[in-house]
Amino acid sequence: MNRNSKNLFLCFFLVFSSAWGAEEDIFRHPLSPLTMNTFNETCANLAKRTIIKGNFVQEKYLNRLDRSLMSSGNFIIATEQGMVWETLQPFPSTMILSKHFIMQSRPDGRKSVLSAQGNETFTQMSDVISMVFSGQSKGLLENFEVYFFGSASNWNMGLLPRDSIFASFVMKITMSGDSAIRSIRLFERNGDVITYTLSNLSYPARLTAHEEAFFSIP
Repeated sequence: MNRNSKNLFLCFFLVFSSAWGAEEDIFRHPLSPLTMNTFNETCANLAKRTIIKGNFVQEKYLNRLDRSLMSSGNFIIATEQGMVWETLQPFPSTMILSKHFIMQSRPDGRKSVLSAQGNETFTQMSDVISMVFSGQSKGLLENFEVYFFGSASNWNMGLLPRDSIFASFVMKITMSGDSAIRSIRLFERNGDVITYTLSNLSYPARLTAHEEAFFSIP
């Protein structure tokens, strides 16, 4: 993966990442035969939500500076199309992950685009991202060491990446939720921690024409 490709994937993950305070404990609970049924039920519940829309608040802790930065905005997760993260505060920007490209637009209007065409690494990483957010249990078990506790209506999950490319910048992931993901926390290898909290979730049957346009090839 070249530097620009890696940076775009990293930017996407920086735009989406608390495990209800359980990140210190979750990795004491490896997935086991006792929790496998509940894990599968949780994943099945997540997979039912083909479209999720809502608001997010991001807190990014910068280890080098020992300070946190806050941002907020709206998001769309659509199983068939991809994901959109639209930051409104403190500066407007948009990150789009589709099956064909990743695009980041900046406040000054500049755009960075990574195409999937002929890019096997893109396809692999895109699949991993989709597994995390759509609750694909088989894919999660193949690509992560999975840790889990709780019930299907109040669960916590920890993921340790098996893929070397993914693991080169994300050390571990913790998530929590109920019938949907409510929060995600990413721990980077440089000590930075990114926490995303999701709220005001809705589950429309289809996207609007404006929302569909996000996923058109730029």
